[in-house]
Amino acid sequence: MTVTRFAPSPTGHLHVGNIRAALHNFLLARQAGGRFLLRIDDTDAARSREEYVEAIRADLAWLGLHADGEERQSARFALYEEAFARLKGEGRVYPCWETPQELDLKRKVLLGRGLPPIYDRAALALDDAEKAARIAAGDLPHWRFMLDRDEPIEWVDGIRGAQKFDASQMSDPVVRRADGSWLYMLPSVIDDVAMGVTQILRGEDHVSNTATQVQMFTALGAALPAFAHEALLVGTEGKLSKRLGSLGIAHFREAGIEPQALVALLGRLGTSDPVDPALGLAGLAAHFDLSRFGRAPARFDEAELERVNAAVVHALAYDAVRDRLPEGMDEAAWEAVRPNLARLAEVQDWWQVVTGPIAAPSLADEDRAFCLQGAQVLASLEWDEGIWKALTGALKEATGRKGKALFLPLRQALTGMEHGPDMAALLPLIGREAALARLAAV
Repeated sequence: MTVTRFAPSPTGHLHVGNIRAALHNFLLARQAGGRFLLRIDDTDAARSREEYVEAIRADLAWLGLHADGEERQSARFALYEEAFARLKGEGRVYPCWETPQELDLKRKVLLGRGLPPIYDRAALALDDAEKAARIAAGDLPHWRFMLDRDEPIEWVDGIRGAQKFDASQMSDPVVRRADGSWLYMLPSVIDDVAMGVTQILRGEDHVSNTATQVQMFTALGAALPAFAHEALLVGTEGKLSKRLGSLGIAHFREAGIEPQALVALLGRLGTSDPVDPALGLAGLAAHFDLSRFGRAPARFDEAELERVNAAVVHALAYDAVRDRLPEGMDEAAWEAVRPNLARLAEVQDWWQVVTGPIAAPSLADEDRAFCLQGAQVLASLEWDEGIWKALTGALKEATGRKGKALFLPLRQALTGMEHGPDMAALLPLIGREAALARLAAV
């Protein structure tokens, strides 16, 4: 069974790049009839906040990305200790005592010689007595994972194709701090093994991490999951944008973006497939295919999101939005104003046009006289669903007006606006008495 995971750290709110990663992992699992898991990577106790955990869950729920299971790294420390002890016994992790300043100096020296800044494994030269003496003196070590530098690191990436790294050109990564706290790399692998993750889909900024983690999976005696690394998002200016790091669910909700619009756009972002506002999660999952993803940066355009959102709103059925509409607004009113909405929140403005009061328009004298004549004609007509056609037809015959000269003054008098929903649908909603009063008030 395909098992994917989304593993955010609760040190802040999800941004649009995180949301895209979660969505694609969800779609990858659903396309294969598999499981999508949420893992809260909260090993950094100093920065993790419970409020962010709740926000992550709420954001995913708003998008419809319901996980099939959830784990928290803070509840799994015993598992990490067991695996760490095993790796320690096998010599795959080893203690080191260099300070950050010493390591920085070593890097500068190597770079100055035109060499790659690879850790020299100097800590391995310490004998057991020296190590014991340091620990006894309270000088606790940090721990590195020892890479097998004789073994090439290779995998076939689901998006980037064949990947190959030379382990001899890589530093042994620090996996545990001197205070005993964990860094990201090793616990993530231990969890992926324990959770049965079969597909790891994440951003291309993790490619070098994957190269290291491939050897960690092997050291733990586990089969490698399938890896895929998708291109990062860029803004409309074509560069990695700090703004993208600040765009989260709260921003989109406050902007009146429907979750289906965000899902429709992000679901296809990075592929050459067209964005289809009508496609929900099920439709996107049915056609989700990693081979459709390119390696070029994926461009996130808020203007395009606005267009997709308008198309989503225009297709929303009354039953899907009735609880979000102004009190008293029925299906006929929704059908009338829906084509003019870019966001659902705008419905309140159009309902105000229907229920009033509206501001009286400023009209030329001849248009004021025409609207007053319209009030007299309207009073003589039978009120039914065809009242707009009857009114304009009678006024055209009586005055000779046609086109904009006929329709625009009436619209302005009846709605206070120069544009808007089809008056044939809007006038019956305004009602006879209100319409007569508005035409007479010019």
